Amino acid sequence: MVDAKALLKKYYPKGEARDILMRHSKDVRDLALDICDKHPELEADREFVAEAAMLHDIGCFMVKAPRIHCYGDKPYIAHGYLGRELLEKEGLPRHALVCERHTGVGIKKKQIKERNLPIPLRDMRPQSIEEKIICFADLFYSKTRLGKRRKKFTIRRKMRKHGKKNVRKFNKWCKKFL
Repeated sequence: MVDAKALLKKYYPKGEARDILMRHSKDVRDLALDICDKHPELEADREFVAEAAMLHDIGCFMVKAPRIHCYGDKPYIAHGYLGRELLEKEGLPRHALVCERHTGVGIKKKQIKERNLPIPLRDMRPQSIEEKIICFADLFYSKTRLGKRRKKFTIRRKMRKHGKKNVRKFNKWCKKFL
């Protein structure tokens, strides 16, 4: 068992950034656990989902995102792979993959190359059912509008700018998880 709150406190000193991250992560965790409870046929590892959902954004403190009180030097999109590196050093390789693979509906290697994204050139799409559930749950909550669950149409509208395939994947997950 991983003490996610203790790990977050290790990297986030008291203050706004930690408060924002904790609130956002709890919202994501609660929705992800609700999905697990409503869909036992998915056979998701509920304990892992709870831990990994709390840790999925641990890399945010290393990025430049003043709106959420993070003052690092990397672009926001890097928070996933930075979180992976951090959790790998903590001896949590499975949790680390959730960090890297949770952005949007995941990022294909081809998209990274075509868009010249400032992240490692590798497939960053969720693979396991647990990764997919957390990735999906994260889409419903922002770190700038804490506690406000987004509507599906709002998520679809935001996703359109990243391609129709992303919207189709989201729609598929809606049928599977909601």
